[in-house]
Amino acid sequence: MHEAASKIIDLYERHAQTWDRIRSRLGTEHSWLERFRRVMPDADGQVLDLGCGCAEPMASYLIDAGHAVCGIDSSESMIEFCQQRFPGQDWRVADMRRMDLGQRYAGILAWDSFFHLTPEDQRRMFPIFQAHAQPGAALMFTSGTAHGIALGTFEGETLYHASLDHDEYVDLLNRHGFRVVEQLTEDPLCGGHTVWLAVFE
Repeated sequence: MHEAASKIIDLYERHAQTWDRIRSRLGTEHSWLERFRRVMPDADGQVLDLGCGCAEPMASYLIDAGHAVCGIDSSESMIEFCQQRFPGQDWRVADMRRMDLGQRYAGILAWDSFFHLTPEDQRRMFPIFQAHAQPGAALMFTSGTAHGIALGTFEGETLYHASLDHDEYVDLLNRHGFRVVEQLTEDPLCGGHTVWLAVFE
């Protein structure tokens, strides 16, 4: 494992307040959240938000739209923000890589979180997605544009990202019961995000 990958959880925990302050609330993701909602089998189905951060802006948008949210994050400080803002929702400190909630959801979201995992851990996530998806569930996540590792910085520290290639994501989705509904690489209307939207069949 790349050294920086093992430090992601600690980095976000130590800088949770800074992340919350600088995280954009402009709503560039809203069009994708609406597409995600349209794919879900229930208009008000429960969403599993993996790497939910401080609940803004993704979970808050879904909550405002009428969805119950179960938010998972490895940062205790970020989950405290979530609990303070939306005490009626289900917030849990947990590592998505070792998650077994014993429940299935109408939607699974891993926005700007899944891509912090190593390629090996990303591959291991697909059975976890499958185990938590009810029939017809929507799955949406962001990735890189090609197989490899990309190192950024946050608060002067190395920030790890990784990606598989396009064909491997398609294969992993198909092998675990998901069909790609929409995929866009570096969406110019969404801050350059590379987005995957799939349905569990």
